[in-house]
Amino acid sequence: MKFNTRRGGGYSATLAAQLFDSSKPIHSLSLDLEPQMKFEDGKRTNEIQAYKAWFTQAGLPPFEVKFEKKVSLPAYLSVVEFDNIEACEVSYNIYFRAVDLKEVK
Repeated sequence: MKFNTRRGGGYSATLAAQLFDSSKPIHSLSLDLEPQMKFEDGKRTNEIQAYKAWFTQAGLPPFEVKFEKKVSLPAYLSVVEFDNIEACEVSYNIYFRAVDLKEVK
């Protein structure tokens, strides 16, 4: 996700709250988690360090969220809530991470 504003470093729950519209639902787009492999000395290892999945909210482009542990994804287009969602800006790109997610019924 790209934005034209510059913000301070590190992951922040405040930045994530500013980017999302709390009155609109967030929908899950991924059917499976995508493993993120660990790199050492510029080479990929066989060790998984995190998992990623795609989500969307009306008015925003699709965005990817990283989870440090394997989470259970709900069905396609299910409405979800994140546990401790945080955002970080690096070179005008926004990256997200969360501890977990749950389907909103």
